Amino acid sequence: MNIEIVKSKIHRVTVTDSNLDYIGSIGIDEDLMDAANLIEFEKVQVLDINNGERLDTYVMRGKRGSGEICINGPAARKIGIGDIIIIISYAALDFEEAKKYKPSLIFPDTKTNKLI
Repeated sequence: MNIEIVKSKIHRVTVTDSNLDYIGSIGIDEDLMDAANLIEFEKVQVLDINNGERLDTYVMRGKRGSGEICINGPAARKIGIGDIIIIISYAALDFEEAKKYKPSLIFPDTKTNKLI
């Protein structure tokens, strides 16, 4: 039996930009991607602390060291610049493997989106 568990989590970062006319996704500073063990085009769930919105999208590489968190496409109507969000990815693992798995959890500075 496989179950879904948290693979990666970026806890409480601030949205720095949005682009409604982009085809979709969330742009994430490459430093944060590396620290959270996320790869480009990986599916993620985005949770907005400010308004309770929850949505699924995929990761696009942002400029390394920029602190960029950019909401693109239709999601820009639901999550705004300045909102604080949580970004989570999941993995399907065998039940016994899942018991031993340790997710990559990071807690950046909310003001700068830089690693502490």
